[in-house]
Amino acid sequence: MTREVATVSPDDTVQGVAQRIAESEEHSGFPVTDARRCEGFVTARDLLLAPDEELIFKLMSDDLLVAHPKMSLRDAARVILRSGIQKLPVVDDAGNLVGIISNTDVIRSQIERATPQKVEKLTRTLENIHDITASDHHREVSLADLTPTQNRVYADELEGRTYELENRLAEPLVVIDNDGDLLLADGHHRVKAADELGIEEMDAYAIVLDEPVELGMARTAREEDLESIADIEVVDYAKHPLVETVNRLQEFE
Repeated sequence: MTREVATVSPDDTVQGVAQRIAESEEHSGFPVTDARRCEGFVTARDLLLAPDEELIFKLMSDDLLVAHPKMSLRDAARVILRSGIQKLPVVDDAGNLVGIISNTDVIRSQIERATPQKVEKLTRTLENIHDITASDHHREVSLADLTPTQNRVYADELEGRTYELENRLAEPLVVIDNDGDLLLADGHHRVKAADELGIEEMDAYAIVLDEPVELGMARTAREEDLESIADIEVVDYAKHPLVETVNRLQEFE
């Protein structure tokens, strides 16, 4: 969930809240709180045709669907998708607003997830291919110590990863510790976004090999002259080969 939530007061006016929505690129509505207690939710639709001086508590929806901090993501997703709402306030046992989760957050949580199962599968694959023993554990890694194994990322996905980092929604990286050399196996968009935000360390699943081996991804890094995050190229999605092909076909038609 996003912990820093923009809210409005029951005593705010339609004009004030409408102005905030108009000036925002991400908000189409707000939780309504009184001394942290979540009293309702107001959307841009609620404000339509209402007088500018009308108070928000007269327009807000107080028949509110909320989540508890201990609710599973799966259950929160079910509430969002079945109800058709875009944002689900998260409240504690006292009814105080402690966060919010959106349908976008739910979708992002399912994209390129660095799950323990995914890490376990990669660990076993490395063991079988190279006839070695490997173990995995959580740890913080310095971005300056990472060697990329992918030479490009896409600008549109980079925006999504930046959003995740700013809202503490990013998944851990997956790195392979090959005798002290840290190869980035999963999370190139995340590290590129983190580097642009000035983040120096990130949470990671580290797969530690019990003896050094020659990995194919290490050869790829050498062949592509990838030594640091700065070597990863950012490609504008509009210039993606498939998009360019479609555009050319449309022009031809």
